[in-house]
Amino acid sequence: MNIQIFGTKKCNDTKKAERFFKERGIKYQFIDLKEKGMSKGELLAVAQANGGVESMLDPNAKDKDTLTLIKYLSDEDKLGKILENQQVLRTPVVRNGKQSTLGYQPDVWKKWE
Repeated sequence: MNIQIFGTKKCNDTKKAERFFKERGIKYQFIDLKEKGMSKGELLAVAQANGGVESMLDPNAKDKDTLTLIKYLSDEDKLGKILENQQVLRTPVVRNGKQSTLGYQPDVWKKWE
């Protein structure tokens, strides 16, 4: 398994995801969305695995202005705006190769083991 966890250090679900893999002795790479973020290719792969870019947005994100703006943009422009401001994504984004999840989903991760 090649686990990547995209999230923020303050996100409780991201912390729970890290604990899930740590408790099982599964190595993972943590990527802080505030510092680095996802590449366009990674974002597209996660979007494809999870029902599109819209499904990746966190309706409770603090940046309401960006969330509202994204709703009215074309698909290509949405992607650019999300890449600029990844704080609007649901976290954690957990990737295992081509598989990925949004939010805390231990039932799915157990199937990856």
